[in-house]
Amino acid sequence: MRRLITSAAVALTTLCAGAALAAGPVVTPIKAEKGKTVVATGKLEAGAPLANLDWAWKSSMACFPATQQALYNGNHVFFTAELPTRSEMYITVVPKDPTVNMSGYAYAIAAGKQTLPPEIASAVSCEAEQKWDRPKRGKTQDHTRVLPRVTAIGNPYTVIIGVTSPKEVTAGDFELKVEIK
Repeated sequence: MRRLITSAAVALTTLCAGAALAAGPVVTPIKAEKGKTVVATGKLEAGAPLANLDWAWKSSMACFPATQQALYNGNHVFFTAELPTRSEMYITVVPKDPTVNMSGYAYAIAAGKQTLPPEIASAVSCEAEQKWDRPKRGKTQDHTRVLPRVTAIGNPYTVIIGVTSPKEVTAGDFELKVEIK
């Protein structure tokens, strides 16, 4: 009897884990409005590593170079926001603990779509920011990651935002600031 219960518990656990994986990553929508800054919170431990990062350095994405992949191979936590025409989106990742190394990226795709890595094949634009491996003249970097702006001129876009870390960083709370101008 005990063996039957143990086997049933293992089968149920395996089934539940498989269902969670099949469901895919959770994407948190952000209701950003022009002229306002919205702050969302997240936890690295709520995400999962991606099967591969090849999508990021393909010329149709040009998100971050393969030489920086070590800073992006931890858990990925996803958010989405709509960017209206004639607008710019400014995104900042702020780790609650300044010693936690996080990176961020954001890409614009057709409005209403929600294609996530590694299935994403191309984007209108992709921007990323990670811990610098060398100083930049006239600039300083702290624990925050300020991404280059994402712009919409003639068409609205859906912006997918990813927050991640190196694989050895498995936990950490953060704020995600999104402003549309």
